[in-house]
Amino acid sequence: MQRDSGSGGGGGRLRRRRGSNEVQADVAKTNGGNLLVNDRNKYKSMLIRTYSSVWMIGGFVFVIYMGHLYIWAMVVVIQIFMARELFSLLRKAHEDKQLPGFRHLNWHFFFTAMLFVYGRILSQRLVNTVTTDKFLYKLVSKFIKYHMVTCYFLYIAGFMWFILSLKKKLYKYQFGQYAWTHMILIVVFTQSSFTVANIFEGIFWFLLPASLIVINDIAAYFFGFFFGKTPLIKLSPKKTWEGFIGASVTTIISAFVLANFMGRFQWLTCPRKDLSTGWLHCDPGPLYKPETFIFPESFPQWFPWKEMSIYPVQLHALALGLFASIIAPFGGFFASGFKRAFKIKDFGDSIPGHGGMTDRMDCQMVMAVFAYIYHQSFVVQQSLSIEMILDQILMNLSFEEQRTLYMRLGQYIQERQFGES
Repeated sequence: MQRDSGSGGGGGRLRRRRGSNEVQADVAKTNGGNLLVNDRNKYKSMLIRTYSSVWMIGGFVFVIYMGHLYIWAMVVVIQIFMARELFSLLRKAHEDKQLPGFRHLNWHFFFTAMLFVYGRILSQRLVNTVTTDKFLYKLVSKFIKYHMVTCYFLYIAGFMWFILSLKKKLYKYQFGQYAWTHMILIVVFTQSSFTVANIFEGIFWFLLPASLIVINDIAAYFFGFFFGKTPLIKLSPKKTWEGFIGASVTTIISAFVLANFMGRFQWLTCPRKDLSTGWLHCDPGPLYKPETFIFPESFPQWFPWKEMSIYPVQLHALALGLFASIIAPFGGFFASGFKRAFKIKDFGDSIPGHGGMTDRMDCQMVMAVFAYIYHQSFVVQQSLSIEMILDQILMNLSFEEQRTLYMRLGQYIQERQFGES
């Protein structure tokens, strides 16, 4: 509701904003200093939200158990839902009726982008999967060699399709949709590329950041529901400082505890070098081996522990928890502002009590990018390794070139050996 200040006569007549389905009553309740827990109508919403959350978390845990390929498939499904919701956001039924087949162009660009992004990320792992099969190895090698040119001409085909579909009096709508499609592809695939890279670096680096966002969201909801009084940001009237602070503390503690638990399983910590689904075994490395931390003497005497066994990765988890609790929520604030700009309550209704898939992934997109950058900057060793060199040889050299390299390397080693003797 808003006051009509433009009418004459000094009357304070109220009118409802047209075309908006935002629930403005929540603003008054929050700003009035009343606890949301006192609003009985919220309990039904909380019950629906809790029920759907349990199903989502259960399905998520099952997919994690199934392994890397199934997690990747889950990411693809989420992408498709997000793209569908965002494609529909600026869709106008009247114009679409005059442009039969125009909506298929969006999906052409979407699947072209998918082929390009995942082809580059998973090409080496695809090579490692088919190395023992000579025919498949040659086929995959050709695919990798011509991957970029294939994607380019697929995009050019879509570009020509768009030009040929231009229709008089609809130019502005069509070019607007063309730009909107490209923005969606950038947003969706930038996030997903980092997410998939995290998955194959070790499920740990996908699961921990994603879990922290879920924990932060749930904790913020419950702390705000039961204790929230002070508004946090105008873009999201339901967000409160009590919920934000309570969720931050919960998330940071959870990060430390979860890293200790997850770091015990090789299934979660080992990187996946191929696209098979077998169980993983590897040397966990120093990050996942416990070290004893001795508390300084300045600690209070009543403190029950004098030393603690921790995994070094738990210290990295604290950085992820800090980001998930303070910075990542701004992805949600951005989405809230975006929805207000278009006067919508949710991006969709695919998840009861939560809205659309995009509503659940706003903070995850920010978190996935940070997790990848943090992992590459502070966790992965930057020096070359034998595995990295072999990966480059298998991916970039043909079978004949690899055999030539093998013979020359053997000759070089023999010359060095006889020369030193």
